[in-house]
Amino acid sequence: MFLESAKKAGWIEVICGSMFSGKTEELIRRLKRAKFANQRVEIFKPMIDIRYSKEEVVSHDSNIIRSTPIESSAGILLNTANTDVVGVDEAQFFDNGIVEVCQTLAANGIRVIVAGLDMDYTGKPFGPMPNLMAVAEYVTKVHAICVRCGNLAHHSHRLSDSDKLVMLGEKESYEPICRHCFNQLNSNR
Repeated sequence: MFLESAKKAGWIEVICGSMFSGKTEELIRRLKRAKFANQRVEIFKPMIDIRYSKEEVVSHDSNIIRSTPIESSAGILLNTANTDVVGVDEAQFFDNGIVEVCQTLAANGIRVIVAGLDMDYTGKPFGPMPNLMAVAEYVTKVHAICVRCGNLAHHSHRLSDSDKLVMLGEKESYEPICRHCFNQLNSNR
């Protein structure tokens, strides 16, 4: 029997890992597939992330998708009317309200795909990412390759002496390393 009042199911997907692990690449791939399926897609990124572009999400491999830069997570709810899929890049830079925003969107029948660093440069859980992973239906952890030994890397090792938690950078500032190399480097400090 067909139910006219059947509600569209929404859910949360989290893509996490270290820098250079392919998080944004996977986010873009999923969003492009949704667009190909004629789904209405909106993509958001934190306004502070201007490394490659002010208004686009760009992977390290130079794949690009249009996005809306926003200052806080509340801005997402203001821009998602008539949307089937919402993508969020660099979620670790958003305020903790991003968790509730994602849950609200999913409760309203929207597929939410979030990408971000799961740990900061010190190896601690980063911002709202642990809570997003806890409430998500699907969590994909992607890995880079350790530039020092070739094992699977899941740490973003900062190459500078800065102790600021948020420091935007690329290969000149960070390198992916494995647990063993991370522990070795940090035992020498």
